[in-house]
Amino acid sequence: MVNENVKKFGLINTIEGYSYIILVFIAMPMKYLLEIPMAVKVVGMVHGVLFIIFCLLLVKAWKESGWAFKENIIFFIASLIPFGTFFTKSKIKTYE
Repeated sequence: MVNENVKKFGLINTIEGYSYIILVFIAMPMKYLLEIPMAVKVVGMVHGVLFIIFCLLLVKAWKESGWAFKENIIFFIASLIPFGTFFTKSKIKTYE
């Protein structure tokens, strides 16, 4: 049986990871090196919305799948590290 909330969480995990990479490695250099502050405003807003959705789906997936609270903490901390969410993809797949 496919766990829909875990599947949605896995998708938003990937999208949020890409938005974080774009923010840190593209938008921020554009702001500080090319003096284009609008890049961070736009990408930062998109990333912020995606992060909120990520947190909401993390809680929904945790409740539905029954994984340990420790897993929740690992998924959350990984989302704060650039490229961190990509290391949790295989773990999320095990709960689908």
